[in-house]
Amino acid sequence: MADIFDVIADGTRREILQLLLSRSADGEKGTSVSHIVHELGVSQPTVSKHLKVLREASLVSVREEGQHRYYSLSPAPLDEVDDWLVPFIVGEEEEEIILPLATPVLPDSAAHAAEVVGRAAASAKHAVANAFKKLPGR
Repeated sequence: MADIFDVIADGTRREILQLLLSRSADGEKGTSVSHIVHELGVSQPTVSKHLKVLREASLVSVREEGQHRYYSLSPAPLDEVDDWLVPFIVGEEEEEIILPLATPVLPDSAAHAAEVVGRAAASAKHAVANAFKKLPGR
């Protein structure tokens, strides 16, 4: 399996993941290849190639209905990315989240709110894991 960072390094794959995220936030249970092709404005073979890489990395799941395939986001493998990024946004000694100087105004988007909550949860997970490492006998 390819390294998750190699998989998400490609801009087209990130666009596919973003599209699947927004569609799932809208309540869609899967997105067709033709819809992805239309939204991204790239060829069907290109989309299929990228979906194969995303499938092999377990970032998407596929549901077949006749000759149609519907793709959905499977974000669990991105935990590795979160685990790598969290130390950069959490202070090592203080275990506090390091905020930018200006706190951005959040748009009224459920997907964005879910992303913010997910990042906070990842930061908390990292802080708890580090706290357990510091316990006597560990």
